[in-house]
Amino acid sequence: MAETAELPQGQILRFKLFDSAVDEGFWRKLSSLKLDVLRLDQSPIDITGFFAPCSHHRISQRLILQAESLPEFAGDQQSARPVLPQRNRNRCPVPGVLYNTNTLESFHSIDKKNLLRLEAEKILLDISTGKVEEDCSTLLRFLVISYADLKKWTFHYWFAFPALVMNPPATFLSLKPASEALSTEEAGSLAAACNLWRSSNSTMDVPFFLVSIGADSRAMIRPLRDWDSCQGDNQKLLYGFYDPCHIMSNPGWPLRNFLAFIGLRWKVGKVRFFCYREKHGIADLGLSLVGEASVSTSQDWAESRSVPQATGWEPNANGKLTCRTVNLKESMDPVSLAVAAADLNLKLMKWRALPTLDVGMLSDVKCLLLGAGTLGCQVARMLMAWGIRKMTLVDNGRVAMSNPLRQSLYELSDCLNGGDMKVNAATKKLKMIFPAAEAEGIIMSIPMPGHPVPDQEMESVIEDCRRLQSLVDSHDVVFLLTDTRESRWLPTLLCASLNKLAITSALGFDSFLVMRHGAGPSAIDCSSSGLINNQPSDRLGCYFCSDVIAPTDSTSNRTLDQQCTVTRPGLAPVASALAVELLVGILHSPEGIHAPAEHANSAGPVEDRPLGILPHQIRGSFSQFSQMTLLGYSSTSCTACSTAVVSEFRSRGMKLVAQAINHPTYLEDLTGLTELMKSANSFDLEWDADDDSDF
Repeated sequence: MAETAELPQGQILRFKLFDSAVDEGFWRKLSSLKLDVLRLDQSPIDITGFFAPCSHHRISQRLILQAESLPEFAGDQQSARPVLPQRNRNRCPVPGVLYNTNTLESFHSIDKKNLLRLEAEKILLDISTGKVEEDCSTLLRFLVISYADLKKWTFHYWFAFPALVMNPPATFLSLKPASEALSTEEAGSLAAACNLWRSSNSTMDVPFFLVSIGADSRAMIRPLRDWDSCQGDNQKLLYGFYDPCHIMSNPGWPLRNFLAFIGLRWKVGKVRFFCYREKHGIADLGLSLVGEASVSTSQDWAESRSVPQATGWEPNANGKLTCRTVNLKESMDPVSLAVAAADLNLKLMKWRALPTLDVGMLSDVKCLLLGAGTLGCQVARMLMAWGIRKMTLVDNGRVAMSNPLRQSLYELSDCLNGGDMKVNAATKKLKMIFPAAEAEGIIMSIPMPGHPVPDQEMESVIEDCRRLQSLVDSHDVVFLLTDTRESRWLPTLLCASLNKLAITSALGFDSFLVMRHGAGPSAIDCSSSGLINNQPSDRLGCYFCSDVIAPTDSTSNRTLDQQCTVTRPGLAPVASALAVELLVGILHSPEGIHAPAEHANSAGPVEDRPLGILPHQIRGSFSQFSQMTLLGYSSTSCTACSTAVVSEFRSRGMKLVAQAINHPTYLEDLTGLTELMKSANSFDLEWDADDDSDF
């Protein structure tokens, strides 16, 4: 604890000015009142501040404004005073007045000296009429001037804590810790009396009081109205107050008007005061101070009822005598409020369930969604729920009448007049749901192998391929959510070549697949034709690794039910949620795209896997209400991610893509699937009829 500074006797007594603090809820409520009730009215508003005795030897308490500091209004009429909550020992109410202006210019042009004098006159009137003895908090009345710029959510404000200027001023006589100024018996009795006073519902928030100590060293605390009965010859009398200041060499600001009151009202020239301070809610007489000051008992302005001089404007954080400014756009602008609300669940998850959850990282992830249909809509919604805001949706379809029931980002109005483009309607709805969403729509078809194009259109198709490559390169994650198998080939190849994280979600009638693609082959892999030390690569496989034929046209010469994705309605939400959950788990893994695959029976969440295991494939069936995790490594004959195809693409670029589009067997020849199928067809299998039952 700091040592008490010994000041020379006769020196002017200095007081530590109140510090102010304004809770965000106060500005929020003031904004609502300004918009809905006050409008252009600049009439003074009665408010209430709160403070408490110092409770830490290094930190002073502040006078605080909260939402309940402002009054309630019935129509346009202000209630007499703010409706205060249940009494609280740590919140002594103090009356104040707020002057809220309509313009910044009128805020700066307020006659601050005159406002301070008006409040000082009220204090002087309360002293002379005896009101202070019944409601001592009026000695601490304060004022605030403010201007609320609700376009920018910026608030300019300035506190004043009016104090009467006494002439001559109070002078210092002595100041010591209460534990030293009093005997051991007196200090112990005073501490007990203070604790009792502070715990009483009727007196806990009364900031000024009297301390009488009898000849038996017994201390009693009494309200100010008992002053006459405390004038016995054998009693020591201390004038006590809740001191918000922690400094051992100075009393706090409340003492200043208290001394003026004692000198003017009771004509006491030498005042022995008690600065009450606490530690952990209990009286601390080592931190509390007992001092003596010489006080003037008469003032010309008090006797003549003239306007007194006053002081008390609070300097800003830099010590300059000017206003303060607070910008609350982050918390009060509707878009910012929506962002805060969106992050609330994620931040609560960090408290206990997921302390290592990186909310900031998720908000920076860029996701490319290929397909804005049933899966694309659901994935976009799930991404936003996880705090991922940067999304690009790619599709070339229009919203059909059958879409809104299954595709959650569309409604009937999107289907009219031929239907809006899906990506336009989807991004618009995403921003309506969450204004801070950074969603962009790209109208583009994905070139597909097995879908030949005429020579005159090839240049345009290759341009689409380059555009898609640029999109994949500029995003962190690619979701493959298209309707057809062949439309997933080029994105898979691009992700393998650029080593981008790809997640596929595909639907059957009553089954689904969710899988993450492995990392692309490295330069070493490509130089060794997919073999490292003559062993197959242990990279995780992609969507095409289990196929023995190249992707071809799957929509031509098909009936309507074969052309559309006919699926049970519940599959898409389940598969989409699993795809996004898988992504978040991978993003939180130290190994990222290289994280090894795990099975359902793997160990539970650990420090480096806060969200649980990271499977390679998740396959589910609604007909059996089952789900399983599978593992598959990359195939050396894969038509999308094998080293043969990726190496050729890195060498030939879009020429390979053009050849794959117009020559259906090219990919099979390149990867060796043609020879593999020839070898398989050369086997002549003979079945033994006697073994049929065993088989």
